Amino acid sequence: MPQAQLSAEEQKTVQPKVAPTIDLRSDTVTKPTPEMRRAMAAAEVGDDVYGEDPTINRLEQRAAEIFGKEASIFVPTGSMGNTIAIKIHTRHGQEIICEDRAHILDWEMGMLAAFSGCVARTIHTEDGVLTWTEIKKKVAPSIYYRAQTGLIEIENTHNMAGGAVTPFEVMEEICDGAHNTGLPVHLDGARIFNAAVALGRSVAEITGKFDSVMFCLSKGLGAPVGSMLVGSRKFIEQARRYRKSLGGGMRQAGVLAAAGLIALEKMPARLQQDHDNAKLLAEGLAQIPGIKIDPLKVVTNILIFDISGTGVTSAELSRRLAERNVLANGVGPDAMRIVTHMDVDRAACATALDTIRTICSR
Repeated sequence: MPQAQLSAEEQKTVQPKVAPTIDLRSDTVTKPTPEMRRAMAAAEVGDDVYGEDPTINRLEQRAAEIFGKEASIFVPTGSMGNTIAIKIHTRHGQEIICEDRAHILDWEMGMLAAFSGCVARTIHTEDGVLTWTEIKKKVAPSIYYRAQTGLIEIENTHNMAGGAVTPFEVMEEICDGAHNTGLPVHLDGARIFNAAVALGRSVAEITGKFDSVMFCLSKGLGAPVGSMLVGSRKFIEQARRYRKSLGGGMRQAGVLAAAGLIALEKMPARLQQDHDNAKLLAEGLAQIPGIKIDPLKVVTNILIFDISGTGVTSAELSRRLAERNVLANGVGPDAMRIVTHMDVDRAACATALDTIRTICSR
């Protein structure tokens, strides 16, 4: 019987099945869980600019408790959180010491200069991990014609270093050295819960000496929107002013905070699954001719691998993968980035690996 003569129900049975998309571009693509959606629908709300949204207030109180800080503030994005922290810690014309692939430098629209009037004093490391030995060499001497160092910024985990984790002792030494020099330290901890899982320590323990910490609810923790900035009570009072100046006053934002509370309380416990899946991918990729990656360096949920030996550019590989319902991004002509997360399970990761192997073998 011609398909045009079939009923709508019958036509469904003859439609070709489309494989579900495996999205490994980032952990920002995660969808809120059913529990989050229910909480959002039922959230008690008020005007947060007036400090009257009870769900926002609970989220901010809980974040401060978990990180062992005096206070916290909910912001729409991690970039806004970092921008606010830099503005508070620095004065115009100062330098910020950071790793040369830092998110605040490459992915935040130059806001350290545009909003805070600062410039970056960068340090290149092979693995994305700064040390106090390297940092102290870059601290500006007290000379009137030199821009003075205003802030030290650490990124943990380090996005463009393949999710590298700065060891606990290294962070402690940096904070002690900086404070003895009279400098504050800000932590871009967008994925700090991933770092905590990898280090086997609580976030409060590993961030205790930082003057401020930004972390995301909307990456591995799975919330649809939002990040947090934590610090002293005085710091957060200042942050509230700068959040408003950046357009971050969100009024009845409790519908977002409700999902954030679930992300904060329940989702860190499952992050080890993402790390295990990333390790599976790294070990498989290392066996594909033309691909270079060291599986021993993959300790969280981000992989960056060299494909120069395959004869395929990252743009071409991304296109061919997309044709097969696998999404991944290039981070250079010969480098690819894959990020595991809660919406891509072990079987999907294995499928993605097989797809990459098939493309590269051709």
